[in-house]
Formats: sequence, C-alpha cells, structure tokens
Amino acid sequence: MDASTRFDAAVLDARRRRAAEALDLHDEILLIAAGEPVGLPGGMDQTFPFVSHAEYFWLTDREEPGAVLAYDPKDGWVDFVPEVTERERVWEGRDVNEPGTVPTRDLPGWLAARRGRAIVPLGCELPGVRGDALRAAEARERFTHARRPKDEAEIARMREAIRATEAGYARLREVIQPGATERAIQIELECAFFRAGADRACYGSIVGAGTNAAVFHFTPGRRAARAGELVLVDAGAEVRRYGCDVTRTYPASGTFSTIQRELFEVVRRAEERAVAACVPGAETVDVHLGSCRDLVEGLVALDLLRGSVDSLIEREAHLLFYPHGIGHMVGLGVRDASGPLPGRPKRTEPARKNQRTDFPLQPGYTMTIEPGIYFIPAILHDPDRRKRYPDCVNWDKAVSLIPLGGIRIEDDVLVTKAGPENLTAAIPKEFAV
Repeated sequence: MDASTRFDAAVLDARRRRAAEALDLHDEILLIAAGEPVGLPGGMDQTFPFVSHAEYFWLTDREEPGAVLAYDPKDGWVDFVPEVTERERVWEGRDVNEPGTVPTRDLPGWLAARRGRAIVPLGCELPGVRGDALRAAEARERFTHARRPKDEAEIARMREAIRATEAGYARLREVIQPGATERAIQIELECAFFRAGADRACYGSIVGAGTNAAVFHFTPGRRAARAGELVLVDAGAEVRRYGCDVTRTYPASGTFSTIQRELFEVVRRAEERAVAACVPGAETVDVHLGSCRDLVEGLVALDLLRGSVDSLIEREAHLLFYPHGIGHMVGLGVRDASGPLPGRPKRTEPARKNQRTDFPLQPGYTMTIEPGIYFIPAILHDPDRRKRYPDCVNWDKAVSLIPLGGIRIEDDVLVTKAGPENLTAAIPKEFAV
C-alpha cells in the first residue's frame, strides 16, 4: 500500500491506545502476526494475493508478510518487519522498509530479554511461539470488541468503497435483461467497481438468476436470466481493505410479477424497519427478531404461513423461508468484528439463535441489514419438515414458488447518536421504469 494513502500516524496511535486499554495487559507480552503468503497448489512460486490478518492490519494499515507487531505494557509497541530482499526489489518492485520499523531478525532477541513472561498471541499463528490458548481467546474477544466502533478514518474509507459500489450497481440497469448470463452481469458489475476506484471486490460477488437466487453464496455461472425471472446480486467493492456488502433483487424483464411484487414489498418493509431499529443501545438479536416478525406477518398475509406470528416464530416455522440472521458487522472486510459481547453465552431462543452478532449497538458500529424470503428446494422438499409443519405452511403454494428463487435486500448502516445512517441508500432498490 502506498504510504500516501495510509492512515495518519495519529489514527493508528489512537487505535493502539484503545487496544492496550481493552486488553489490560500487565506483565504479558502481546504478539500480533500479519501472516505468511499461501502458495497456490502446484503453482511453483505463485501465491494467493496476500492480505494481513485483520487484527494486525487494524493497528498498522500495512500489508506486510511475515511482520509481527509486539507490545510490552512496560515499553510500548514495536513494529517488526522482514527486511526487503533483492529478489523482492527485482520481482515485486518493493522498496526499503519504512522508518520506525525493526527487522524481524531482532524479534528473538527482544523476546529473549523478556524470557519468563507470558505471551498472548493474536493475528495469525506464529511458528515457534507458544501462548496460553485460554488467555489468547479472552484477549481476542476483548480486542474484537475494541475494534467494533469505526473511527472517522475507517468510515471515510468505507464511503470510498461505497461510491465504487454505487457505480457497479448503476451499471446493472443497462446489463440485467433476459439473455444476460450471471457471469456477464458479474463482469460488468466488477469492471464498474474498478473504474470507480476499487482495489478489488470485497468478497466473491454473488449473482443468481431464477432458482439460483435462493442459494446464499452462489457463484455466478453461464446460466442466462430468463424473461419473468428475478436476478439477485450480492456484491460490494473494497478500497484499501475496507468494503461494503450490498444486495439488490431486480426483475430481469424490468417489472415484477404480482407475487414477486408482493414478496418484494414484504422484504422491503422488513428491511426499512430493521434499518430504523439500529439505534444506540438496541440489541442486535432484537433487531433480528423484529425482522422475523415482519417477514412472518407478510408471509401469513400471502397465505404462505398460517397461524399467529408469535406461534409460528416459537415453532421456528420462519426458518423455512428465512433461515439466516438479519446481518453482521462490516468494514475491515465483509465479516468485521462480528460475534457476541465479551462473556455473553450463545443464544438458544428460536428467533435469536441464527443471528451472527449479539451485542448492544453503539455509535460507530457499521452493520449489514439483510432480510430475505427464499424458496429453497432442499428445505421445501424435506419430508421431516413436512411432518413437523403439516398445518402452518401452505405447502402447495410454497413449492409452486420454487422457480422464483429468493428476494433479499441489504444495506450497510452506521449507528450514530442521532440515529441510523443508511450508508448505501443511494443504490436503488428498483430500476426506474
């Protein structure tokens, strides 16, 4: 990464202070390893694109294979980085190490001077270094929680990624039509990301037409969208390791059928209400529960589910059509600092156990909100589920809608003291007719 695009030193210093306060180390030594390149199978000297471990990157803003950030609560932070080799200068165009860093060859001596003190390892595994696994797990939980509120520099970088993402979705208006393949749609989408300044896609772009729209992590292929079908696109751009996560579901022919429109409005209402619920102090599991109630209410109105909303959720009937959580944290990667509040046990309640995050929202948190309704063959054709829910599902209607696939709408929300800010609101949920 070009030093001119790096976060200011003051930003990184503030994060290191925040991390040190959260970890509350007294005599232990903290080591955060960036990781090593992973070789391509059979690829000789080729490797997968290297990215530093998120815990290392958050404190350094640096992609540095083999680097280690060390912290001694008595002496402060030390940046150990491998010296740039001649081979790297010739083959990769790398320059000399940054001022203020220390060669990693000095790390063993630094550790030897602190022999006998416990080591807390974070980041990637560091060969030859042993630490207390229980203490490391506790430290990671605290460190993850400390990373959750985004500072202004992180939000600014996310906004850059969102602008590139907006350009990609704007291109879809011209691309999505009957006959366009999922792969062709992906290519045009990602090309627009790059033209607008993205470094790469934040994650593997999902483009699913027809029944493929019901596959959560579908890899786009050669299937062409057909007239009357839906096309679900879940993709986001990334700029200097910060990205976004957006989903839209568009009709291939430009207009929804009656049932597509009815289901789309159920999902849109649930999404808008969940976005509005992202206020400081709100529990993420309760935001998810609210989305379950909104979706079940809509499915009952459409005679896909039958019974009271509370009873259907208690029986977990909503999982037939909505088998995932409302969202997760996003920012430094697509799954950024998710998980529970430190010390909080895993939820087991029917409407809350599928949610990936479990903590009260605070200003600076950036969350995805992504409700959906799906008609998944593996679920709807399962005989055990048929036996479990003989009376509360209109099975004939549900099965008849399998060709529809699924509808998901997803935005990224910044929690502020003044209320939620939908960071991706400018990306249209419908094409203008």
